[in-house]
Amino acid sequence: MPAEWEAHEATWIGWPHNRSDWPGKFAPIPWVFGEMVRRISQGEIVRIIAVPDVQRQAKSLLKRIGVDLRMVEFFNYPTNRGWTRDFGPIFVKKSVPKSEVAIVRFRFTAWARYPDWKKDNAVPPKAAKKLGMNLIPAMIGGKDFVLEGGSIDVNGTGTVLTTEECLLDTNVQVRNPGFGKAEVDQALKDHLGVTNVLWLGHGVVGDDTHGHIDDICRFVKRDTVVLIQESDTNDINYRPLQENRELLEGMRLEDGSKIKVVLLPMPSPLYIDGIRLPASYANFYISNAAVMVPTFNDPNDRNALGILSELITDRPVVGIHAVDLVYGFGTLHCLTQQQPAR
Repeated sequence: MPAEWEAHEATWIGWPHNRSDWPGKFAPIPWVFGEMVRRISQGEIVRIIAVPDVQRQAKSLLKRIGVDLRMVEFFNYPTNRGWTRDFGPIFVKKSVPKSEVAIVRFRFTAWARYPDWKKDNAVPPKAAKKLGMNLIPAMIGGKDFVLEGGSIDVNGTGTVLTTEECLLDTNVQVRNPGFGKAEVDQALKDHLGVTNVLWLGHGVVGDDTHGHIDDICRFVKRDTVVLIQESDTNDINYRPLQENRELLEGMRLEDGSKIKVVLLPMPSPLYIDGIRLPASYANFYISNAAVMVPTFNDPNDRNALGILSELITDRPVVGIHAVDLVYGFGTLHCLTQQQPAR
């Protein structure tokens, strides 16, 4: 599986339509999506999943904000939600004997949390057929392997990051019941083409996916990760994030070398109806044209942008206002899925 910073052919996005994902806050959401598409389309095709009436709404908005629609393609697939990172096609690539991109068919079950997921789960095979790509079934012990794209992050040379909370919990939001660490570890190696699986512990409080890695720790270079840290010792996230830092210090990459760890701050806590939201600067997305970083009207916005700008120097790092997005319990990375160049 290529790293996110490698060249893309396209980025996939599911245009928002399910108002229950942002109850009482839906009105600004399409405009945020529009800004994402505007940025991404400056360097690659944007493939938008939407049924015809939603397509019309999207085209109208994108025209108004000056998006070049020649850089946008629409795919008429019904969906339950818009969190394309998790249900969309997950692409892998090989270079020998010839370069080929394929889609790995993981099963999506709405984070083992919500009952409506079958439309989302049907998207990858439809995309494979439309693109003329091989569809590789992901299996574990003879059963469909349940996995979301937000639960993994790769460096492109053989190492994948994930969390035990998400993939190994046997009581809460159980993805693959009956299978332990050894079986899941091997399934990740088999289907992502990696040789090294790094297991962190817990994700952030408020993450309704139950521990996705893309809210806490991300590769920015082959040998470098950013890891979010909470500075307030009284915050509920403080101890779990410290434990992740301690775990990383003892881990090694696929070649045995040590990982360089750069700390990212957390924004101040955000809540809705007393529920903590998973606001995190780690949920950035690396497109061909820019690194898009969620911002939260917080003093740490500038610190996070500065840190990422120093680490990723081959494209601009830009902030995207995400206070409205995070009311849906996710932001930029959760909504996008890269398709590597062939």
